[in-house]
Amino acid sequence: MQLHAFHLSGHSHRVRLFLSLLGLAYEEVEVDMRSGAHHAPAHLALNPFGQLPVLVDGADVVCDSTAILVYLARKYAPAGWLPEAPADLAAVQRWLSVASGELANGPAVARGIHLWQRPMDAAPFVAKAHGLLARLEAHLAGREWLATGRPTVADVALYAYVESAPEGGVDLAAYPSVRRWLGKIEALPGFVPFPRSPIGLRAA
Repeated sequence: MQLHAFHLSGHSHRVRLFLSLLGLAYEEVEVDMRSGAHHAPAHLALNPFGQLPVLVDGADVVCDSTAILVYLARKYAPAGWLPEAPADLAAVQRWLSVASGELANGPAVARGIHLWQRPMDAAPFVAKAHGLLARLEAHLAGREWLATGRPTVADVALYAYVESAPEGGVDLAAYPSVRRWLGKIEALPGFVPFPRSPIGLRAA
């Protein structure tokens, strides 16, 4: 099994985290987005959209981080990571959609502006991030996990870009339930951290 990924990508980290939580052995192939390696012919042969990560599992080539989480959960994970019950499965899918929508277009973009030093105003994306965090805070008040009574791929999908939100100038201090939830993920056996960058509120 190979994971084609970039170490500073939250999308890549969510797959790396899940592989580690499941105790699955794999080879990681670093694709340096800074040099444009994700647009090189060799990578485009795996994913014509030029995105990361990509999982190669035998004859199966799976693109898109949330799709990879679903694939791994169905093929390798114990019951519960991707539940069977319709209502529980729908709850997981709801948060996977948030990971691809509000999360990607809020805190992830704010962090990317700082990380890549893009000439953009981060303020609108910081505002979107706080809107999402406020909804997460309300949702997590009185509950342990996002979708069901145990960790699921939904929690894995949201972790990296919420934890790294300060790198985009988004302060997590006002969200104690969110910070508690992050701590619970970090306490899971097999947890691997998302590499921190000295940018945004984490700048030296």
